Amino acid sequence: MWLLVGLGNPGRKYERNRHNVGFRVIDELERRHALGGFRTKFGGEAAAGMLSIGGRHHKAVLLKPMEFMNLSGFAVQRAVQFHDIEPDHIVVIHDEIDIDFGRLKLKAAGGHGGHNGLRSMIEQLGSNAFLRVRVGVGKPGPNQSAGTGGAPANAAASRDGRVAGHVLSDFPASLEPQVSDLVRDAASATEAIVARGIEAAMNEFNNRKSDSLPEENRA
Repeated sequence: MWLLVGLGNPGRKYERNRHNVGFRVIDELERRHALGGFRTKFGGEAAAGMLSIGGRHHKAVLLKPMEFMNLSGFAVQRAVQFHDIEPDHIVVIHDEIDIDFGRLKLKAAGGHGGHNGLRSMIEQLGSNAFLRVRVGVGKPGPNQSAGTGGAPANAAASRDGRVAGHVLSDFPASLEPQVSDLVRDAASATEAIVARGIEAAMNEFNNRKSDSLPEENRA
């Protein structure tokens, strides 16, 4: 049994945000494998069934935690406890600002790197040994802010504001075709982990980037 988790925030105003790309990947996996839609469970939206990959079938639960990003670990912990899933059979898909837009980087275990969804998962699971599909959304620009209206008190607050403003903003409409490609690639990377293991999937997908991206979005 696999648990595939996409991280994001609930509600329509967040659904196209960079921070919600994990939700979009889970939606793509549910669509590909025709699991019959999501239902409310574990404090999130869950779908369960068999993933048909490479001629083999793999039992999986797809989960979108719906208690906001910094509380994501609670829904994951409930699902893990209910299905008795080991950390090395949990794959979390999430946005990553330290990876260029358009790139993926797969990883086994590790810290949270300041990502509140990962932080919550590590706290609630008591383990950081789950697998990750890190979806590159790029770094914020120097003048980007969270829109809170007041000047930041120091450089750290300024950076935090830029990061929040970046991940809680939508991808530009002009990039939507590339975002859709990225979502599909992340779904395929997740399938590769399930079917062939993390090492093989890393070799195939780490740092692969679409040639269709405009040059200005490659840094």
